[in-house]
Amino acid sequence: MDKFMEAAYNEALKSYNEGGIPIGSVLVHNGKIIGRGHNQRVQKGSAILHGEMDALENAGRLPASTYRECIIYTTLSPCSMCSGTMLLYGIPKVVIGENKTFLGQEDWLKQNGIELQIIDSQACIDLMEKFISEKPEIWNEDIGE
Repeated sequence: MDKFMEAAYNEALKSYNEGGIPIGSVLVHNGKIIGRGHNQRVQKGSAILHGEMDALENAGRLPASTYRECIIYTTLSPCSMCSGTMLLYGIPKVVIGENKTFLGQEDWLKQNGIELQIIDSQACIDLMEKFISEKPEIWNEDIGE
């Protein structure tokens, strides 16, 4: 696991340890993390603070040109909301830790010219599977089942 996915994974662990959904993300610009975050739906009672959204929020307001030079790392395949935000800001590349426990809008991202790299990280898979088995009601709430 490279250092940026490891940072995203550490964010996911932070969320898990806080009692939240273990999804983490980092926004990288020119080889430097400029935003990091984790899913905080449970911790903050938020409808929108997924890992990617939290990382973008924590990066702060940036010029459009900066987003177009970024890579976002996320431990889990991004949902419609997060994918739409990536498209909105023109983030050209998404590195995904895993898409086995949840397959997000990868086709939509690709169709819109975003480069995807799937790591298929066993650590990311194991953490999500552990969470899903421990708290299926929270997982099902988040994914709408």
